[in-house]
Amino acid sequence: MPIPRLYIDAELASGRSLALPETAFRHAVQVLRLDAGAPLLLFDGRGGEFDAVLQTVARREAVAHVLGRREVQRESPLAITLLQGVSKGERMDFAIQKAVELGVVRVVPVLTERCNVRLDTQRWEKKIEHWRGVAIAACEQCGRARLPEVAPVGDEIVVNKTASGVFSSTNMEYVLNNLDIEALVVVGV
Repeated sequence: MPIPRLYIDAELASGRSLALPETAFRHAVQVLRLDAGAPLLLFDGRGGEFDAVLQTVARREAVAHVLGRREVQRESPLAITLLQGVSKGERMDFAIQKAVELGVVRVVPVLTERCNVRLDTQRWEKKIEHWRGVAIAACEQCGRARLPEVAPVGDEIVVNKTASGVFSSTNMEYVLNNLDIEALVVVGV
């Protein structure tokens, strides 16, 4: 069995022991049924990947001991931003998952002319958190050590396709200036 990779949203350092967060604990202990002494690969989403071992496993907690940092370079040299039209159901999850696996550094969900997803502010925040979880899971699967940003859905960006096939935005200047974009891909318009 390959060594499981787990995302830890904490500062990782060699020689440090830390309790696994709830999602990592659930995956390692309850899903994979790992015991004390099992090897792990932990990553912090900032480019670091660390060898670790499960030190103790209890009913509601597991402690991992970080052994050392691995230098890995799996990131694309291109800083690609994806403007993804918001879609219903699992299609948005699938688009984010595949974008992360392909090396996108930022996903910006946009409302398009034909978008029929209408949510209040609180539900959008929950959606964004869910999509960030999808990005984390994709990083765990594909081996990336840096988490891509999943930007909030904002009213600043509404993309439309004109009759001539050209994409326009109610505020494309905002998109280009405030998102610090080197390469831009627009999908789902």
